[in-house]
Amino acid sequence: MGDAMKAARSLSLIAAAITTGLMAGLFAAFAYSVMPGLRRSSDRAFVEAMQNINVAILNPVFMTLFMGGLAAAGVAVLTHWRSADRTLRYWLVAGFVCYLVMFLVTSGVNVPLNDKLAAAGDPAAIADIAGVRRDFEDPWVRWNIVRAVANVGALTCFVLALLRAGRAEAPQPVSSRRAEVGV
Repeated sequence: MGDAMKAARSLSLIAAAITTGLMAGLFAAFAYSVMPGLRRSSDRAFVEAMQNINVAILNPVFMTLFMGGLAAAGVAVLTHWRSADRTLRYWLVAGFVCYLVMFLVTSGVNVPLNDKLAAAGDPAAIADIAGVRRDFEDPWVRWNIVRAVANVGALTCFVLALLRAGRAEAPQPVSSRRAEVGV
């Protein structure tokens, strides 16, 4: 295998692990700190804060990590597809599938909930602010935990793949003097 292909394999796997780890950290932080903190807020403060967060998160850094993680995971699978190490391929495919689950949950559940919350309008003008919050908060939190767990699963798979790939490329130690002289 050429140096360029080795570099592509390594870089895609490292990028998949880093982007997945950053996304897993984001969703986990919402699960164990942001949402429990907001739960203590008034209905109006909760809706206003979540509307502001949902606008602020749509930025180039988030989008690069979110979309780039899926791309890096896919490239890692493709560049390692013909690897002689089946276990490495399995970890990569499992990581990709877990990342894809997170991506689909985010796109199919959390984003539509965010859009519905935005469509409710200015929190100061919402007649049934408690109802808007009730319709949003519990489902959003529940699905955020699902995507956080899926992303932690993806990260675990990519880290295990990195360890396995590193072992496969590491020079093998000479176990005895006999091996050195070819006996």
